[in-house]
Amino acid sequence: MTDPASPHASAPDARRFDHVETWIFDLDNTLYPHEARVWPQVDERITLYLMKLFETDGLSARALQKHYYHRYGTTLRGLMEEEGIVPADFLDFAHDIDHSAIELNPALGDAIERLPGRKLILTNGSRKHASNVATKLGIFQHFEDVFDIEAADFIPKPDRHAYDRFLAKHAVEPARAAMFEDIAKNLLVPHALGMTTCLVLPKTVDPFRETFEQEAVAAPHIDHVTTDLAGFLAGPVCGPL
Repeated sequence: MTDPASPHASAPDARRFDHVETWIFDLDNTLYPHEARVWPQVDERITLYLMKLFETDGLSARALQKHYYHRYGTTLRGLMEEEGIVPADFLDFAHDIDHSAIELNPALGDAIERLPGRKLILTNGSRKHASNVATKLGIFQHFEDVFDIEAADFIPKPDRHAYDRFLAKHAVEPARAAMFEDIAKNLLVPHALGMTTCLVLPKTVDPFRETFEQEAVAAPHIDHVTTDLAGFLAGPVCGPL
């Protein structure tokens, strides 16, 4: 990666953006900073859901939550596989959060609007959650559609099934697409499919997320890394083309 003093870095052999026709963005911890306190609330709601479901204490529920997350990719998938829960009930409960700390981001909205081509959100969350958050950020109107966990048949990223369903539904040519994500492993399949990839990291460490999810990964499947998504999109690497 280049220039460690910059909020942006690119691998020496990084794929570029001049050919990109479809811009794909993860939602949580990618399109908003952790100061918006979106994910901590969702995380707490998931723990509370498990406490109610299993009638257990917070520590036990938390341990089970992490077990499901690491084994299945999401707690929801684990609960569907092992407990047969109704996913809509879980999603409604988990995403019933306070959005007041989310601030408008005109710079991000302007940068996304200026990107040439289609813009889509690909999230392991629900469509309603994506709509609520992106609307508060002031960027929802710039996106053509949201591909959520229901559209993925409740199989989450990084499973290839989620990406294959997304590409088929929206007729996306991966070799002419770019993917922006906050978790490095979720970029493995997109890069293998031919997408240009960008890992979006927090400017400061988020104490509510696991450390490995916030590391600046130098790996063949990571073309670019940034801690300033709006600046990166508007900058010389993938800005005005």
